[in-house]
Amino acid sequence: FNILLQVMDHGTLTDNNGRKADFRNVILVMTTNAGADMLSKNSIGFTQNKQAGDEFESIKRMFTPEFRNRLDATISFASLDHDVILRVVDKFLLELENQLHEKKVEASFTLKLKEFLAKKGFDPQMGARPMSRLIQDTIRKALADELLFGRLTNGGKVTIDIGIDDKIRLDFDEAKEVEPVA
Repeated sequence: FNILLQVMDHGTLTDNNGRKADFRNVILVMTTNAGADMLSKNSIGFTQNKQAGDEFESIKRMFTPEFRNRLDATISFASLDHDVILRVVDKFLLELENQLHEKKVEASFTLKLKEFLAKKGFDPQMGARPMSRLIQDTIRKALADELLFGRLTNGGKVTIDIGIDDKIRLDFDEAKEVEPVA
């Protein structure tokens, strides 16, 4: 953090070779997970009530007074609500859907699957960072053999769902052969 002190004080940054970078017209926006550890600590018998100033106490512990005194403002973000988490799930699934389109595979995802991903792929401390790994370990893994050696080698339609046992279910829409019209 000490390297930022020079930027915040003088608007320049000098490297070991004496070259200077101009930061005079720059707005620094920094993020931190300071205080994230407090989210995981629950008191026995009590619910976790957020107290005003809790974040600043974490910032005080993490950053030196010299650094904190150069900050103009701190903004605390609220936790993501369920609807926003579902939008994050949709973003990841859209990315997968686009990759599957390149292989001529049309995929659809059930609401039950999306709810599963929202529940298992989101962590109050880490946010939605685990989502990508969860999709890799579940959906992509289930699709891999079908794409390489199975029913999706030449494309097709698949509905992706989650079973009672939290295992991915692939339901294939078998294309019916159309007889040529004479």
